[in-house]
Amino acid sequence: MNFSPSIIDDLKYYVYLYSHPITHEVFYVGKGKGNRVFAHLLDQTESQKVLFIKSLELQGLKPKIEILVHGLEDEELALRVESSVIDLIGIHNLTNKQNGYKSATFGRMSIDQVTALYHKQKGDIDDAVILIRINQAFRYSMPENELYEYTRGRWVLNPQRAKKAKYAFAVYQGVVQEVYEILDWYKAGSTNSIRLEDTQSEFNTIESLEGRFEFVGNIAPKKIRDKYRYISVEHYFKRGNSNPIMYINC
Repeated sequence: MNFSPSIIDDLKYYVYLYSHPITHEVFYVGKGKGNRVFAHLLDQTESQKVLFIKSLELQGLKPKIEILVHGLEDEELALRVESSVIDLIGIHNLTNKQNGYKSATFGRMSIDQVTALYHKQKGDIDDAVILIRINQAFRYSMPENELYEYTRGRWVLNPQRAKKAKYAFAVYQGVVQEVYEILDWYKAGSTNSIRLEDTQSEFNTIESLEGRFEFVGNIAPKKIRDKYRYISVEHYFKRGNSNPIMYINC
């Protein structure tokens, strides 16, 4: 299956969808140009997307393929549209391996998150707190349980100082995204975690978790959460400091 050269010229860059032919549930979102939309039908890898397509074929079915939007003049615009659709549907509802283009910075956000990002309000901390920067793992559309898991654990830290902290802040781009009340600290990998199911993680063996810690906790009480959530804490990190951990008043 291929588009003719004249159709390709008219389509330019586009964003496409693969859906279940009966339920019409979208299972893959992609962007491309030319005949990229058909490439997955010939893919022989063991990706989740390909396995899903093969499972349809075993049922005598073919995926429903649609062009969501076309006529896009440049690739970056196509990438941003693709990213928006992935954010809207949710990466966990798709067979896509990765989140959309720059979804951590420009993806689906609440009004409070947008305001905090572009009008950073410097805040002062007077409680015993551990600041935890999760810049690599964070995206604005991540579920609450996932944000908690990536904030709470697998850190190299000073156990004595960490135990003095009453609250832990999830920090992204210098802004507090969530506030947790710490109940206790444990050796990394010793408590139940959805991250233990991530076989692609660099921390998927007991050896790699040696010397690392994770906390167990809850969303902080409303008064504390309202006090600190979405404030800027950039000023607590010195320029050039790459350590994701910062202790305040502990």
